[in-house]
Amino acid sequence: MKSSTFVMVHVGQSTESQRNLEHGIETLSWGFPEKKPEYDTAQPRFAILATGASPRVQLGNWLEGTATLYLFQVRGGFYEGQAWHWPDEEAERRLKYPQRFGIEPLAKLENVPLGPEGPLTEAGSDAIRRSGTDRGMGKLVQMPAQRLLELAGIPFDPDEPEDVPLDQSPGFTADQVEGKKKPQRRRRGAGYISDPKKRKTIEEHAEQLAIAHYENQGWSVEKLGKPYDLRCTRGTEERHVEVKGTTGAATSVELTINEVLHARDKDNTVDLYVVSDIRVDTHTEPYTASGGTLSHYTDWEPADEDLRPRKYEYRLPETTARDVCQPQEVSHAHSELASRDATLTAPS
Repeated sequence: MKSSTFVMVHVGQSTESQRNLEHGIETLSWGFPEKKPEYDTAQPRFAILATGASPRVQLGNWLEGTATLYLFQVRGGFYEGQAWHWPDEEAERRLKYPQRFGIEPLAKLENVPLGPEGPLTEAGSDAIRRSGTDRGMGKLVQMPAQRLLELAGIPFDPDEPEDVPLDQSPGFTADQVEGKKKPQRRRRGAGYISDPKKRKTIEEHAEQLAIAHYENQGWSVEKLGKPYDLRCTRGTEERHVEVKGTTGAATSVELTINEVLHARDKDNTVDLYVVSDIRVDTHTEPYTASGGTLSHYTDWEPADEDLRPRKYEYRLPETTARDVCQPQEVSHAHSELASRDATLTAPS
């Protein structure tokens, strides 16, 4: 079987570690406290963030245990981050995890054996254990991906197992993190930032960079917002630009169905302008943003294999007259349900 480069990471069960795990999944980014020489030339294709097993045991005992594995595709390779990104970085106002890379969630695998009966090689399993005794630093290992992809139910080409179709992988969200001390926070989709002022500051900074970019190339730029962010004209040429910004890695962005349909319309010429690693100072009023790394996709048209639905519109079945309750029937049914629920939840 073909081997791929994996980044193996152990994530602890502390509240801080679990919160950072959730934030990493939300924002599709992961990071380490320092740079290792082997990161310079590494081109990892997958990452595993493992939690739920104590690493401070001998290898033999470790291989007898199980863990929860979060399987990711690595996007973009390692880079030196400049933005405060994780909650503890924001709180302490300093970079704690500057060595970073983008992660795309593929599957969550629970109660996975860490020994030979599981999908990991012994070297891969031990790399997770060693990460846990080294501040969660990522350990690089060569390992076939096929057994993990099979366990996750993800189709793959045996000759090209690294080419994982995003639309055929189950994925997962931060809500599925189930640590013993799991912090309770409301959240949204990938890349979502809960602070609306920070989110607005990031959006405006990315948009200003995009405007400056196109104006420097001789385009006249009009801000629209909807159905797309910028309308750029230059003589008889016209381009529509979608702008996205993040403090994390350039991994994935959220798109509305209208944005996808607009980009796929043959009558439109659409660019995608993404600014990642944006620095935001939330201790100023208003917040101030700076820096960022540009990813620019011209003549952009999102392909099916690069899209994964996060929400669905459900069409209700048609009903007949007899299926529709009269107002008094609804009231009676509601009363019965409320009575039943009160009985079920009443303390004994």
